[in-house]
Amino acid sequence: MRLSERSSQVEQSHIRSMTRACNALGGINMAQGVCDLEVPRAVIEGAYTAMNEGINIYTPTEGLPRLRSAIASKMKRFYDVEIQPEQVLVSDGATGAFYTACMALLNPLDEVILFEPYYGYHRSTLTSLGAVPTFVRLEAPQWKLDLEALEAVVTQKTRAMVICNPANPSGKVYTREELEQIGVFAEKHDLIVFADEMYEHFLYGDAVHITALSVPSLKDRCVVLSGFSKVFSITGWRLGYAIAPVSVIEAMAQLNDLIYVCAPAPLQIGAAVGLEELGDEYYTELARIHEHKRDLFCDALRDAGLIPSVPAGAYYVMTDVSSVAGSDDFDKAMAILEKTGVASVPGRAFYHDDAGRNLVRFCYSKPLDVLEEAAQRIRKLR
Repeated sequence: MRLSERSSQVEQSHIRSMTRACNALGGINMAQGVCDLEVPRAVIEGAYTAMNEGINIYTPTEGLPRLRSAIASKMKRFYDVEIQPEQVLVSDGATGAFYTACMALLNPLDEVILFEPYYGYHRSTLTSLGAVPTFVRLEAPQWKLDLEALEAVVTQKTRAMVICNPANPSGKVYTREELEQIGVFAEKHDLIVFADEMYEHFLYGDAVHITALSVPSLKDRCVVLSGFSKVFSITGWRLGYAIAPVSVIEAMAQLNDLIYVCAPAPLQIGAAVGLEELGDEYYTELARIHEHKRDLFCDALRDAGLIPSVPAGAYYVMTDVSSVAGSDDFDKAMAILEKTGVASVPGRAFYHDDAGRNLVRFCYSKPLDVLEEAAQRIRKLR
């Protein structure tokens, strides 16, 4: 049976391939971005109560009104940004929200700027829809925005750009000044900005999350993407959302209905209860726990003779593994796995060329005892 041309455009996820290799060896999987903390009881009980109360049938494709309102209230609570519930679309994960947003706003051959290192699903989604990714390199360890490189890549075909803030895989947190510069650039070239803010609550030190919706020049030309997989440790629930102008949400909703119908009904209630009932201390503790884990694992990487780019946000660490034997990033990631039993993701997953040949990414959002074991194992590389 002949496959479509589209199917050949999507590469196998390097994260999944390394996960399989890790499972085969019975190792510690620090390749996949799974938040392994306990799910908040309020979220579990909210979903369970919803099931018992009969909230088990189709919902509006845009999402249940209670959850859409809770998301709007969250934006006011954390960022003092006023949005209406009608500006929210709930989908099957932030990946689903991004997919429907791209389908609603992009045409085949539209060019879309990605900052490298990029999140692989962003690139794969764009290519699967016939869009053309172009790339602007951010350099470790600061990952500073390069406005000259940004101007150099834009063409008459450029339609949009994607920012991940805090960034997977680099951990970069964009400053307000950088976002304002992006806003000026987007206005100048009449671009859409897709702002993936999934890791908004994973911040360390003095880092502050600035939502794109709070930047005046971006407010009416951005689609903000986020979700509950990481913050509530429910990656398997597949609950994410988009915030955009109402006209965009209406177009996205028709596509969301076609592809997903709706997100799971009782799980939407669980997420809504989490937003409504969990206090500020929950989010503060979430960041504190992960900052401790970041420091613990980065110390181990240094002890092993590796060079981590210490992240300001999210829960990944891009690491220079030049000292590890191997001809490229895949060989080095496999050498680390075989010697220590700790899986990482080869740098090639985050670059369009060979710039990642001496890099791997580790995810340190693991239970503390598992992370401590991984740190001990990594030190064996020395």
